[in-house]
Amino acid sequence: MMKNIKYILGLFLTLAFFASCEEETFEFGDIIAPSNLQITTEIVGQDINPTGDGSGVVHLNVKADNAITYKFVYNGTEKTSASGEMTYSFGTTGTETYTITVVAFGTAGASSSASVQLDVLVLYEPPADLLTMLTADSSRTWRIKAEATGHFGVGPGDGFEPIWWSAAPYDKEGFGAYDDAFEFNVDGTFSHTTNGDTFGKLPAMAADLGGDQGLVGDSNDEAVYALDNYEEGWSLSAPNGQETLTFSNIGYHGFYVGGDHSYMIQARSENEMSLRTIGAGGLAWYVILIAD
Repeated sequence: MMKNIKYILGLFLTLAFFASCEEETFEFGDIIAPSNLQITTEIVGQDINPTGDGSGVVHLNVKADNAITYKFVYNGTEKTSASGEMTYSFGTTGTETYTITVVAFGTAGASSSASVQLDVLVLYEPPADLLTMLTADSSRTWRIKAEATGHFGVGPGDGFEPIWWSAAPYDKEGFGAYDDAFEFNVDGTFSHTTNGDTFGKLPAMAADLGGDQGLVGDSNDEAVYALDNYEEGWSLSAPNGQETLTFSNIGYHGFYVGGDHSYMIQARSENEMSLRTIGAGGLAWYVILIAD
């Protein structure tokens, strides 16, 4: 008799549980993709020259029906803005065409996108002492200052100090970074001696350099990656008055993080410079280079 009571009670509780589950309903509302996406652009100084006044500064304002937030994508780097407003400071000297893609997000991740192309003029005459420091007026080779604290570092994308990690001397010994040589030539060419490999963020290297090579990153998504020596170009600019070094393709500072390959020169002396870049993940990465 007791077994029957337990069975009947168990069956009752089970049926009650499923009945209660069936009574609960979840309403997400209509999933509506944003529409009527409109991008308004302002190249600073465009009233004087169609490509701007040479500062390289561009303001964008985006609106769309049923949009909750917006994402701006330029050269593989993503920035988010709930207001739909964004400012870019381009740094490549001369008139260049830049493509910016905007993604508008609505409910449940529904999205719509559009792109805009802008011809922007950047006028900049690098100071003679900067050119001399970088190239020795002919050719100069640099290396990572591995013996210094903070030769590598990382921090938030809106900050200017490596507050999250600052490498101890020789922190990354044996990972393929400290034997790299960076040669800057006064004619605007650049050569990077990798000695066959490099170190950095595996997702960025896989995306930019030719797949993951069958590698699995460590707990920080970092790996040693096979990479031959290469050559490309470099240029100097000063968006918003900030001296900036930009590589024409994959050029980087010895720890590969992707991004737009532009490096703010935070500090420099006759034989040393501290650089900051925004990687593909939106974080700020730092390096100290010293003339070899």
